[in-house]
Amino acid sequence: MQKIETPLTFRLWTVDEYYLMAEAEILDPEERVELIEGQVIRMAAKGIAHVIAGKQIQKLLENLLAEKVLVWTQDPIRLNNYSEPEPDIALVMPPLKRYLDHHPTASEVYLILEIADTTLRIDTQKKAKTYSRSGIADYWVLDIVDRQLHVFRKPTETGYQNKIILSETENISLLVFPDVSVTVSQMLP
Repeated sequence: MQKIETPLTFRLWTVDEYYLMAEAEILDPEERVELIEGQVIRMAAKGIAHVIAGKQIQKLLENLLAEKVLVWTQDPIRLNNYSEPEPDIALVMPPLKRYLDHHPTASEVYLILEIADTTLRIDTQKKAKTYSRSGIADYWVLDIVDRQLHVFRKPTETGYQNKIILSETENISLLVFPDVSVTVSQMLP
C-alpha cells in the first residue's frame, strides 16, 4: 500500500467571525490582537520609544497635512475578508463621517506606517506581504532601533516591487502628496 501524506491546512478566520469572537468574549476586550490573513495575532507590547515615536509622527503628519487626511492611530483598517490590522499610523481619506458604517478599506488608505522596535521582521515581511496583496501603495516601517525607514512601494500579489531603506538624515515624500516631505529623523524619538 502506498503511503499518502495529507497536507496540513489551517482554518482561517474571517473578519465577521473575528467580531463574533469578540462579542462572545472568546477574545478578551483588553487583549491587544489583530486579524492578519485569517489568523488572530497578539500585538507586541509598546516600549516608551515606540509610544513617543507614534505621538511624534501623529503630530508631525497632522501639522503637515492639516485637512487633507485623517491620521488613524492604532485603529482598524479592513484590507479584505481575512485581514483587519491595526497599524500604528494610517493616513486615510477624509471626512470622518465617511466611516460611520465601516472601517477604512485599502482603497481609502494613503499610507500605512508601522513602528518597529521588536517587530521589524514581522513588519517588513509578513505585514508587508499582506499590505502589498491588498494594494496599499505606500507602506513605511520606522525602525527605531537602527534609526532607519524602510519604504515599500509598487504593490503586487507577491510583494512590493520597490523597497528602499533610508537613513535618519534622508527625506521622503508621500506618494499621494509629493510636495510634502519629511526627514526620517523628524519621526524618530
